[in-house]
Amino acid sequence: MSRTLYLSMKEADVVLKCEAASVGISAIEELPKGGVRLVCMGMQGAETMRTKLKSHLIKDTAERFKFRPSRPLW
Repeated sequence: MSRTLYLSMKEADVVLKCEAASVGISAIEELPKGGVRLVCMGMQGAETMRTKLKSHLIKDTAERFKFRPSRPLW
């Protein structure tokens, strides 16, 4: 099981839901087409959030913003 979830929610709402469920967040980032990518601290926390936010899960492959520069910096 993965610790990563793709959700069609706002970042602030996801943070509040995780705090309410006492689930630690390892990373969270916005997606270009809307929604967020959530990485939980543990697999148990990810499974808890998957159950609680089942209706908000993005089923398709979600695109992420490019993290690395397209060309070298030097």
